[in-house]
Amino acid sequence: MRVRRVERFDVIVVGAGLAGLCVCEPLARRGLRVLLVDRRRSLDRGIRTTGIFVRKTLEDFELPEECLGPPVRDVVLYSPSGRPLALSSPHREFRVGRMGPLYLRRLEDCRRAGVEALLGARFVGAQPVDAGSLVRLAGTDGLREVEARFLIGADGARSRVARDLGLSMNSEMIVGVEGVFRASGSTGAPRLHCFLDPALAPGYLAWVVDDGEDVHVGVGGYARRFNPTSALCEFTRRISRQFNLTNARPIERRSGEIPVGGVLARLACPRGLLVGDAAGAVSPLTAGGLDPCLRLSAFAARVTTAHLNGEAGALAGYRGERFRARFIARRWMRRAISAVRSPLLLEAACAALRTQPGRALAWHVFFARGSFPDLPGERTRRRPVAARSLAD
Repeated sequence: MRVRRVERFDVIVVGAGLAGLCVCEPLARRGLRVLLVDRRRSLDRGIRTTGIFVRKTLEDFELPEECLGPPVRDVVLYSPSGRPLALSSPHREFRVGRMGPLYLRRLEDCRRAGVEALLGARFVGAQPVDAGSLVRLAGTDGLREVEARFLIGADGARSRVARDLGLSMNSEMIVGVEGVFRASGSTGAPRLHCFLDPALAPGYLAWVVDDGEDVHVGVGGYARRFNPTSALCEFTRRISRQFNLTNARPIERRSGEIPVGGVLARLACPRGLLVGDAAGAVSPLTAGGLDPCLRLSAFAARVTTAHLNGEAGALAGYRGERFRARFIARRWMRRAISAVRSPLLLEAACAALRTQPGRALAWHVFFARGSFPDLPGERTRRRPVAARSLAD
């Protein structure tokens, strides 16, 4: 196979999902030459996330109205027997992002900043050279070698960049699969519905997000304990009448692995660093990762710029230990949830949530603003995630 050498970049970012797109643009605006690589030919395909933005993100980032679904204030939690527990907030707690258009517009914004995007190219590997890394990419035109002073892995839960940089890798994951339907009729106010069933979604939950425009139906759990595709079919059949899905038009199928072990310990080395799912920047309890991705990617851009500008010790603060302490309780709760296999035990736990202390705990889990910790240099209500109208 023909191999051709290509020019040298300051930074190569592997993966054009949430984290990769958000780290590229600020690097380019700071004068660095950035190459963004993704194996997809179009970023509005192969989406792996429901795209739920939480209140903390909505308050701290200027996200475009036209790329967000209606606000969701209400959550309904169902026990294995189907008994509901309704929770409501006075705030606009969640909004579902239209992720395909968001990714495309974010890519456009990156290109305007000077980022060079190489789509349809697969990361093969990287090896150290004197000035950084020699990166091998495979595309339709053969193998390509590109030199980079710094390599950023935004390539998902099973990061090949992490492997080649000798950084920490995720070991605890759940798998989720979701169908997206165009709503065929109103089922009331927008709501997030969460179903606890250890047979249907072992170690996690099944969900329906109905915001009046699209209906997201999904299941998640530990892959070794269920068949995700079969579980999704059964769950969709079970809730079809409740959510008017009988004649609804399916428009998309999504799936992917979600790391739930918490932020990894070793996130950076002199040759590169990790962001997003590759860094384990996902809540161990709720598996929410959009807010951590936005915050960690912004921090990574600042750290990378300082490092490449010769600032001594710039990478020292980019370590998982400073974040992991924040998630100790959530990691223990993740272990407890993963151990529950009896529907009766889970039913009893749901009954406890109907007490006053239990409702307070459930309200805190769904509505508290204690997401990813604030990072050095953060500013609230920062510039739009894309030029005037972009979110990720």
